[in-house]
Amino acid sequence: MIIGRSKLTSDCQISVPPEVCRKLGVGPCSALDWDEQGGLIVVRGAEGYTSEDIHRALFPAGVSTSGPVDVKEAIRKYIRARHGRHSGQEGDANS
Repeated sequence: MIIGRSKLTSDCQISVPPEVCRKLGVGPCSALDWDEQGGLIVVRGAEGYTSEDIHRALFPAGVSTSGPVDVKEAIRKYIRARHGRHSGQEGDANS
């Protein structure tokens, strides 16, 4: 089902139809990812993270971040918690 149509400019640029923007949840200055899947080109809104998003993920509310912080260890803890890995499982060759 076609939900919109775009034309290429002479520089191969396009405008994204409003209907597509709404479905992708994107707006002005948003990034789009283009991917090839089974001979089709798939477009999706790119996930972008601010430094605040990363800080909140690594240091949840109530965790003090004053003083030196081991960022690599904070990332390991976050990944383990998010993906159900237990501290006894080390699948990372760089650990």
